[in-house]
Amino acid sequence: MQDILVIGGGINGTGIARDAAGRGLDVVLCEKDDLAQHTSSASTKLIHGGLRYLEQYDFALVRKALIEREVLLRAAPHIIWPMRFVLPHHKELRPAWLIRLGLFLYDHLGGRKLLPPTKVLRRKSTDKLNALKDQYRLAFEYSDCWVEDSRLVVLNAVDARNRGAEVLTRTVCTSLVRHADHWEAVLKGPKGQETRKFRTVVNAAGAWVDDVLGLDGDAPEKPHLRLVKGSHIIVPRWHQGDYAYFFQNGDGRIMFAIPYERGEFTLIGTTDVPYEANRDRVEITPEEITYLCEGASEYYKTAITPADVVGTYSGVRPLYDDHAKNASKVTRDYVLKREAEGGAPILSVFGGKITTYRELSEHALAELKDDLPSMKRPWTRDAHLPGGDIPGGNFQDYVDGLVLRYQGLDPAFLSRLARAYGTRVEDLLGDAQIEADLGRAFGAGLTEAEVRYLQREEFAASADDILWRRSKLGIHMTEAEREAFHDWFASQAG
Repeated sequence: MQDILVIGGGINGTGIARDAAGRGLDVVLCEKDDLAQHTSSASTKLIHGGLRYLEQYDFALVRKALIEREVLLRAAPHIIWPMRFVLPHHKELRPAWLIRLGLFLYDHLGGRKLLPPTKVLRRKSTDKLNALKDQYRLAFEYSDCWVEDSRLVVLNAVDARNRGAEVLTRTVCTSLVRHADHWEAVLKGPKGQETRKFRTVVNAAGAWVDDVLGLDGDAPEKPHLRLVKGSHIIVPRWHQGDYAYFFQNGDGRIMFAIPYERGEFTLIGTTDVPYEANRDRVEITPEEITYLCEGASEYYKTAITPADVVGTYSGVRPLYDDHAKNASKVTRDYVLKREAEGGAPILSVFGGKITTYRELSEHALAELKDDLPSMKRPWTRDAHLPGGDIPGGNFQDYVDGLVLRYQGLDPAFLSRLARAYGTRVEDLLGDAQIEADLGRAFGAGLTEAEVRYLQREEFAASADDILWRRSKLGIHMTEAEREAFHDWFASQAG
């Protein structure tokens, strides 16, 4: 009998599986699709405290997230890095004194140590407002972090496997039968169907959490979730500089405009729309595209139109239903519910932010401590994620060392690989001295050596796994290059 079945391969599921495996437990994680295929790859890609939650007096959530921001920055300096955010003052919205107060709290609630503090910007003494309309003469600049969200999920899964967990992608849990001291689970995957026994189940299925609760034939009396869709648009680079903008909207919401994919694009989002449609295929609507374009154009000198949009993505946030009237007001904090009536326990995860996934994982296992007495102590706070053991956390020094070691390879190519793989890039490159040593080139810097590495080490099983979740190289490729890669990948599988 095994200890834990984790259902769901998003950030919460992989985080819990990693933590549990590192505590010596026998763990299986099953995900019906690819890792991070749904909500966890459709975020705004920020590790942040959530400045706007201060306005909702959710100080506990903000403090928790700010503390975790620095923990994660130390754990994975290759896929998480500091970013400055410029918040222009809109005279008709929040007063400047209120913004100053909020940012003072933001700087001090979480014991900030690694990131620089807030400062005031004035148009006459900075070029960071040049892309904005002349009416925006005052702004506030503060710190948060960027994260490659889908890679964060994958690296948690990789670490879970390396510590002994079994990670099963494209594997559905089709049945759960509760017994007095264990669960009997039917798992159906690429190799067929099997039945296994587990002492506990962790339901981290995100938007499908209520579906999993119904697998034992006892569906919840009422849904626990409130599904809220968040959509983003991608446009060509709309402002110079490596900083992001934080825009306040007239409807009370906020919007980010962030340098995306090595600064070649600008990512703009997000929306908050109640959602009840197909959870497997979440798409932006024309109305959302217009909303995002108009919101950003309220600030930018050069207006953004739907014709400028080169890409979009949408995801459903599975928030715990606290009965808030406004979708933007629904709590972003997580709720854990352990239920053991009639036998073995099941722990369900509702809501949560990508920033607090590690703390959520610790909390989840604390809830199961009495059920799994062999569980060891918490360990993830001071541990690196795979590839994150960069000396001193100094990413640029590490890249400079790679450039010296691999002098026959393009420095920009090496920097991109280091951002994705950290110190594990050396496993990918091996003894390669020139690009030809890495096999076939597919476009946008993707090589056969990288593809083989992703298949071998990171559970990649389809062309889209590689182009859109293990990387975002798909956006840099031409349609012909993407089609050719799909054809090649299919031929290899055959």
